[in-house]
Amino acid sequence: MPAPIRLRELIRTIRTARTQAEEREMIQKECAAIRSSFREEDNTYRCRNVAKLLYMHMLGYPAHFGQLECLKLIASQKFTDKRIGYLGAMLLLDERQDVHLLMTNCIKNDLNHSTQYVQGLALCTLGCMGSSEMCRDLAGEVEKLLKTSNSYLRKKAALCAVHVIRKVPELMEMFLPATKNLLSEKNHGVLHTSVVLLTEMCERSLDMLTHFRKNEKLVPQLVRILKNLIMSGYSPEHDVSGISDPFLQVRILRLLRILGKGDDDSSEAMNDILAQVATNTETSKNVGNAILYETVLTIMDIKSESGLRVLAINILGRFLLNNDKNIRYVALTSLLKTVQTDHNAVQRHRSTIVDCLKDLDVSIKRRAMELSFALVNGNNIRGMMKELLYFLDSCDPDFKADCASGIFLAAEKYAPSKRWHIDTIMRVLTTAGSYVRDDSVPNLIQLITNSVEMHAYTVQRLYKALLDDISQQPLVQVASWCIGEYGDLLVSGQCEEEEPIQVTEDEVLDVLEGLLVSNLSTPVTRGFSLTAIMKLSTRFSSVNRIKKVVSIYGSSIDVELQQRAVEYNALFKKYDHMRPALLERMPIMEKTAANGPAEIVQTNGETEPSIPDTKHLPSIIQPANQANDLLDLLGGNDVVPVIQTNVNTKPASAGGELLDLLGDLSLTGAPTPTPAPSLPVSQPPFLLDGLTSQSLFNDIAAGIPPMTAYNKNGLKIEFTFERSNPNPNIAVITIHASNSTEADMTDFVFQAAVPKTFQLQLLSPSSNVVPALNQGSVTQVIRILNPQKQQLRMRVKLTYTHKGSPVQDLAEVNNFPPQSWQ
Repeated sequence: MPAPIRLRELIRTIRTARTQAEEREMIQKECAAIRSSFREEDNTYRCRNVAKLLYMHMLGYPAHFGQLECLKLIASQKFTDKRIGYLGAMLLLDERQDVHLLMTNCIKNDLNHSTQYVQGLALCTLGCMGSSEMCRDLAGEVEKLLKTSNSYLRKKAALCAVHVIRKVPELMEMFLPATKNLLSEKNHGVLHTSVVLLTEMCERSLDMLTHFRKNEKLVPQLVRILKNLIMSGYSPEHDVSGISDPFLQVRILRLLRILGKGDDDSSEAMNDILAQVATNTETSKNVGNAILYETVLTIMDIKSESGLRVLAINILGRFLLNNDKNIRYVALTSLLKTVQTDHNAVQRHRSTIVDCLKDLDVSIKRRAMELSFALVNGNNIRGMMKELLYFLDSCDPDFKADCASGIFLAAEKYAPSKRWHIDTIMRVLTTAGSYVRDDSVPNLIQLITNSVEMHAYTVQRLYKALLDDISQQPLVQVASWCIGEYGDLLVSGQCEEEEPIQVTEDEVLDVLEGLLVSNLSTPVTRGFSLTAIMKLSTRFSSVNRIKKVVSIYGSSIDVELQQRAVEYNALFKKYDHMRPALLERMPIMEKTAANGPAEIVQTNGETEPSIPDTKHLPSIIQPANQANDLLDLLGGNDVVPVIQTNVNTKPASAGGELLDLLGDLSLTGAPTPTPAPSLPVSQPPFLLDGLTSQSLFNDIAAGIPPMTAYNKNGLKIEFTFERSNPNPNIAVITIHASNSTEADMTDFVFQAAVPKTFQLQLLSPSSNVVPALNQGSVTQVIRILNPQKQQLRMRVKLTYTHKGSPVQDLAEVNNFPPQSWQ
């Protein structure tokens, strides 16, 4: 058989390949020749073939068939064979393959070899890929080599011991005696690996950490070594950019950080040397900056003196002026960690930190923004907010949401006055309204409501903002709410903080009606605007115009807007005597644990006040029949009103009022059946059931089979049925929405309507994303009050986004099983 080509020739041949296919052909041809040579047990060229195979492995081609050949090379007596064999073992083998266990005896023999270079090969291989079984078997040999006088072997044995400890932590104590004399070695390689070994032992065992602190007195030894490195003259063997062995210095500083953390004596012993390193290290080169950074981290982690901590923060402040972006980023990150404990020291560098907001690097800008918010306090709130508002105005869209949230939180915590607070938040809404969090609208509404003396000023400012721009939806929603609440103050010109504007009732209504028809308005914004117009019916004299607007939207295609308009129409027609009390001004709101006003609920990911003006009952006690009327009025799809439940037991003589508020919403157009006169109100209304902590539902009612309500375009809606414990007239339906297509359905909204003889409550869904390929489902609970036991009928509306396109569909469900409504 001819001699195989050399590795050099193979590399040259592969590099001449013009295409990937040509390269694969060359590799396959050479692999076939190597396999043939392996089968013939050709010992002469085994080393050459394995070397070529390792090169192919590094190119990404399979080379596993050479694993056993590596073991044969390791068993050879030639150093050149062993070298390639051990290299192959480190590249081709790992502890997941049982083949590596066959090496254990060879490594043991080589660890006791007479040649240090063979011993070094065995130590490198064991330290690289030794499994826990191999480490247990060979730990004794490693510990023996750790005590040898040969510095070449000691440094390799120390690194191998680190690997053994990581694989088998319980063997740590075996190496403890050998560590005593490691730090007295003059060789820097041994010192470096010894510090790595000691660091690993201290990090993994609290007992070892205590032992090295108290018994071994490790800190003074490390301080001595570090001092010698700083004070030593030029040494060409260890010098890097004018600094003596910076790698060893960094390792020692890390070990000192571990030893000094939480220990007063150790921290005191290293304070002086840390100050020397911080003041004597050259900062013109990156090497010195690396040492200074490790020094700063050590000072901040140990119990250091206050002056030393100020020195460390000043070093980070100098880093902020460095031209290297990485150093500036490291400085900002470190200051962010220390700002809570050394706030005043970091404050001295506030101007430099604010300047970093103008950096072109997005990572630096983000860290500078986070640190700027951490520096805000009651003394600098005005100046810092000015800078942050300027940053919000000019920053990339990726930053606007986080910056706006930070400004909201800082303003709420440190606002010098309510007017400043309101002006600041309005500035954010004007600048980045589309990026603010969902809870910003209710939080600002609460702030305005509680600032009684600022009502006239606020409504005037918001009205002006509406005239300038209606594209920022959160701003438009807050403005609509305020105009609805305080429109009379706007028209009367009662603003004292600035010059009042002259505006008429018709101009205000024109603006609100413009929001209703604007293409920029979202459904939530239109709901705000319609509610605001309704509120103005008790504040303005243009009641007929308001009635006309409300009646128009009683037939809106938007279900939410339609429901509001129908309820408001009923308020005009049947409950006009209650209208002034229901639409009176909101009382002062109390902050809830949910970080927002209690009146604000989440609706499909958007924050929307569910008719906030009608959720607070008048403070006077209403008669029982008016309480029933009020319950009826508030009984929407996603409103959970709080009604007194201890009403005197009596027949609902006004049963028509209880269930007939939405009397114009018959799905079939059939005549309205007369409500049963025997419906009692002694039980709490079913809309209140969700406020109790008791279990509300039985297990899925036996004998009521599930049903498929909708199955189209990959979306399947199934209904399962339950019975409510407190009231048998309530059917509880759980919808299960699944998606069999290959793409998720996002922004999923399920809406339902029933005939007027029923009452329906739709609870919040489990999610608004229906996972693809039936990998999950969205569930939502519907409660339906059916006091007359009539056949159940329902119309559903489904909206979602699929593959980037919005989808909307309507369907009628009339095939409910009889057990669900009888």
